[in-house]
Amino acid sequence: MADLINEYSMHTATCGQLCAADDGREVTLTGWAWHNRDHGGLIFIDLRDRHGYTQVVVDPDCVSADDFAKAEHVGREDVLKVSGCVRLRAEDAVNPDMATGQIEVLASSIQVLNKSVTPPFAIEDGIETDETTRMKWRYLDLRRPEMHANIKLRHTVMQAMRRALDERGFLEVETPILANSTPEGARDYIVPSRPNPGKFYALPQSPQQFKQMLMAGGIERYFQIARCFRDEDLRADRQPEFTQVDIEMSFVTEDDVITMMEDVLHEVFSAVGLDLTVPLRRMPYTEAMASYGCDRPDVRFGMLLHDITDIVRDTGFKVFASVAQSGGVVKAINAKGAGDWSRGDVEKLASIAEANGAKGMAWVAFTTGGEEKSPIKKFFTDDEWAALKAEIEVEPGDLLLFAADEPAVANAVLSALRLHMADALGLIPEGEHALLWVVDFPMFKYDEDEKKYAAEHHPFSKVADEDLGLMETDPLSCGSYAYDIVMDGYEVGGGSIRIHDPEEQRRVLRVLGLSDEDIDDKFGHLIQALSLGTPPHGGIALGLDRLVMLLAGKDSIRDVIAFPKTSSAADPMTGAPSEVTARQLKEVDLRLM
Repeated sequence: MADLINEYSMHTATCGQLCAADDGREVTLTGWAWHNRDHGGLIFIDLRDRHGYTQVVVDPDCVSADDFAKAEHVGREDVLKVSGCVRLRAEDAVNPDMATGQIEVLASSIQVLNKSVTPPFAIEDGIETDETTRMKWRYLDLRRPEMHANIKLRHTVMQAMRRALDERGFLEVETPILANSTPEGARDYIVPSRPNPGKFYALPQSPQQFKQMLMAGGIERYFQIARCFRDEDLRADRQPEFTQVDIEMSFVTEDDVITMMEDVLHEVFSAVGLDLTVPLRRMPYTEAMASYGCDRPDVRFGMLLHDITDIVRDTGFKVFASVAQSGGVVKAINAKGAGDWSRGDVEKLASIAEANGAKGMAWVAFTTGGEEKSPIKKFFTDDEWAALKAEIEVEPGDLLLFAADEPAVANAVLSALRLHMADALGLIPEGEHALLWVVDFPMFKYDEDEKKYAAEHHPFSKVADEDLGLMETDPLSCGSYAYDIVMDGYEVGGGSIRIHDPEEQRRVLRVLGLSDEDIDDKFGHLIQALSLGTPPHGGIALGLDRLVMLLAGKDSIRDVIAFPKTSSAADPMTGAPSEVTARQLKEVDLRLM
């Protein structure tokens, strides 16, 4: 491998490969000057490339006066070409923390390929530079070893995916970037068409329809490492442009897709030095919502949600009783180990509850000394209090946190509190990963803002066979053949068995409020493909950025993308998005208001 790396290059070795066995070897290295030290007439330069570091020694007796003068004036990040002889370091000079720490290169010649001005931040790991500055000078940030390691990890994951899918008969097919806009999902990025004034392309949020039509075309097994675009509000694990591993298969069941994906991920994890035990656990959507409050549960720790609605239905605490009697739910989590927190620290948690839709937050603390502290205990009978403690398995040192509201709000509140408390109590094991499938998703949900039904996954998922008769009369009771793969509390992939019957597809789109005219206008090409012998098919899309983020142990996908955008969808390095000229606008028949 090293010989192939060095074959087409100015250098004959990289800065990370030399060892004691190379003693006496004549080499040429290229890279950036990381540190430059003058020790009594000898100059030591730590030379860095993407493979590592090598110490170069410049002795005035071994180089020309001109080259020694160059070495004296080498600055940080100057680009150098150094030739010399590998020699063993003195025993007391060996650096065990450096891969090349047993050797050094005694320089015979030095060439400065390019000088560098003083960089805006140190090119080393652990810097405290703010993220915007790092993104403005992203090409410098990428020189840092930890950033290079992230990009290399991303490459390794992508290549392992390609190999695993190729071995299983998948064809890599590119689908269009300029496509038509669809009314579902997040906002599209739209692109004006100069040859067609007043008409627009949309950048794809996903290749979903194209991959289904590839199945209609008999491709049978397709994959693509696809660039996708969504004009949505950003957060740490979202970007306006992102990469997904897109996969589709014909003549398959849900079990076939899940088993295939587990086998592929097993190989990917092996490629990055991790073991993934398959088959993975499968958790029904209803269990995930009931026990974890969300459909992407982090199962690396406990602290499950307890439903105590029946216990508090007639309690004297009216906040709980009124919710229980009006069709809502009262749920709680047990944060073991937080029972001795101060009242002030506990009450600060209310801000998390309120941010997730709660009007307030009730709590009960059971101290390690046996005290029971709570502003709500006085409203409970002895029997109610005993039943509550039994249901939640209370012990000294426990802190109970409650949510009383409609199910969606109560689940969201306790899900957020559960993650916060796990982090605060150190319950999440560092370096460990937990993957599982969440299956049996509902087909539809009701969008309160839009006052209409929406697809829980997307409108191309197949409705559960036993629920097809409920679509028009009771849509919210319809299940689907949809599934998500969850890792460490993040959804890293989602898929489904697709609709392959054109009339079923029309029925689903009608439930979502589309007229037949809208269906023909927006989805006519897909309906037509389904009517011309499209086989049963299904697939999945994995979020590559999010998967690599988790494998790298990072908190933001920006750390594993070479050139990401900020939280305002801007690029500080290039200045994008930027204004365009009046002439450019005129060419596409647009004007600014």
